Amino acid sequence: MLDIKKIRENTEYYIELLNRRDGDFSYLHTIVKKDERRREIINEVEKIKALRNETSKKIGLYKREGKDVSEILKKVENIGTEIKEFEIELREIEEYIKIKLLETPNIPNEEVPIGIDDTENLEVKVVGDIPKFNFEPLPHWELATKLDILDFERASKISGSRFVIYKGLGARLERALINFMTDLHVFEHGYKETIPPYIVNKDSMYASGQFPKFEDDAFKLVDKRDLYLNPTAEVPTINYHRDEMLNIEELPIKYCAFTTAFRQESGSAGRDTRGIIRLHQFNKVELIKFTKPEDSYKELDSMLMHSEKVLQLLNLPYRVVVLCTGDLGFSMRKTYDIEVWLPSYNTYREISSVSNAEDYQARRGNIKFKRSKDSKPEYVHTLNGSGLAVGRTVVAILENFQQNDGTIIIPEVLVPYMRTNVIK
Repeated sequence: MLDIKKIRENTEYYIELLNRRDGDFSYLHTIVKKDERRREIINEVEKIKALRNETSKKIGLYKREGKDVSEILKKVENIGTEIKEFEIELREIEEYIKIKLLETPNIPNEEVPIGIDDTENLEVKVVGDIPKFNFEPLPHWELATKLDILDFERASKISGSRFVIYKGLGARLERALINFMTDLHVFEHGYKETIPPYIVNKDSMYASGQFPKFEDDAFKLVDKRDLYLNPTAEVPTINYHRDEMLNIEELPIKYCAFTTAFRQESGSAGRDTRGIIRLHQFNKVELIKFTKPEDSYKELDSMLMHSEKVLQLLNLPYRVVVLCTGDLGFSMRKTYDIEVWLPSYNTYREISSVSNAEDYQARRGNIKFKRSKDSKPEYVHTLNGSGLAVGRTVVAILENFQQNDGTIIIPEVLVPYMRTNVIK
């Protein structure tokens, strides 16, 4: 959530940055006017209450002295009604401001390239050689079906479209990647391993910035407690420290969280309908950091390197892009996407987003720290990145390491987990 005080002090600056997201955010002027009225009401109510208190003392004094208090009572007889009317107006204004701020995305970092969609993202790095085949490579869904390691038909029978059953060496490959990624980030990169709940409450969805923007994309449980299936490990892990004062000596706090994620994918009708690029249920190894404000971009760069390391060790070709303003996530100020090469698409596809929300999520979740015992509390900065999306990594391995005979060569770092070097 954006800081209303900063919006008030720099309204045109905030509107200009937000409009880079290809929208119209001139309604911030209305928020500022409402906020001015809010402060006027608070001041007026304080004056009226002070007058009421002063008058009450005077009435008590007059009564003790046997004086007539009828004139004084006439002056204050409507004070209660006045205060009530002001409080009603105040509640309405505060609710309006709250809703509008919850609906307002984070401002892009000033250095983020301006653009409308992903076609205007800025390429910053290309790593690895695109494979050259002396045969016609197959898409992963055909490879997996021939090898009997993914079952789409039975998953559709059991659950519906956009689900899959991993089986045999397909299931082992998924599990091997989860373990490999987690081990790498925990033992080599210094993250603390967590497995958060797969079910989250509404407060958690709001604090992380999923709601209200992506409410239609969430799977809601039939339950009186407003519970939802977790759409990404970012949600429960950011909320791990909701409403807490963090110890500055512990910052940065680094978590590596494994979860199964669930998404409606309501806005992706007709996209990636074949294979496992876009499913309702998928596994992710997620990296989360809580940092001091001055350290967050340094930590963003290191998180990017940590996610890249997975692909480097797997020997998969990839590139890194900076998302333009029109493609930037709702809660984020700056995002790098890591895109792996997929032969079936003849292009790079996203396998990780590594982002800095700065204090946007911390404000929504009330996550703070103090620099000293007597210093004023400050909001932490929060960062998150996929380290990596497991299913898409499976796709990249199947397609990039396929052989002419239909077998799949297993990357060397996965052989100890797979206990084989080939899927056949």
